[in-house]
Amino acid sequence: MTEDTTAAPIILVVEDEPKLGQLLVDYLEAADYRTHWLTRGDGVIDYLQSERADLVLLDLMLPGRDGLSVCRDLRRFSDVPVIMITAKTEEIDCLLGLEIGADDYICKPYSPREVVARVKAILRRSGSRAPAEQAAALHIDESRFQASYRGVPLDLTPAELRLLKILSSAPGKVFSREALLNQLYDDYRVVTDRTIDSHIKNLRRKLESLAEEEAFIRAVYGVGYRWESTPCELK
Repeated sequence: MTEDTTAAPIILVVEDEPKLGQLLVDYLEAADYRTHWLTRGDGVIDYLQSERADLVLLDLMLPGRDGLSVCRDLRRFSDVPVIMITAKTEEIDCLLGLEIGADDYICKPYSPREVVARVKAILRRSGSRAPAEQAAALHIDESRFQASYRGVPLDLTPAELRLLKILSSAPGKVFSREALLNQLYDDYRVVTDRTIDSHIKNLRRKLESLAEEEAFIRAVYGVGYRWESTPCELK
């Protein structure tokens, strides 16, 4: 029997709190995803070795086995996207989750709508959209200091254009403010983190004026920024 590649993606929800688990399932299914819900960490690996999932929403604190060790073992045989869900907001916990192979993390309390938006963004990056939708929508011509989105020109400053190129060239990668500053200004001028925040704010505003439904640039709490939208064509 061949697999139906046109069917809606399957999201594995691993959450031991009944109300939160049911809430995630309800919102995901309302967004036309299929779901499977587990309440313990020690059953995740067995399930994924025998069943299909297109993305895993994995709580950090679980009975049976914690989410970090589950994610670590999962990466030994699968590259399925993983979003860690955690009540621990300390930067080290979030970074550790990403270092062992998680694709994203969400801190509690969260909005179920935000979770669905993150799921859509990651599935888009991992190729779960139709080929036509994967075509590059963003075009950057740095030699001419020009950029456009879906054919509409973007009125950007030189700094905003360079920042757009840096972020969009590596979708999903988290750039610290320091890393962005170092790449944006190579003449050793004295600038602060607020300079990056200001450029990001203006760049995000200009992009979202063309496509309000898109989440282009997302702030990663305590770390920096990442690009979340469609692939980019560079010249």
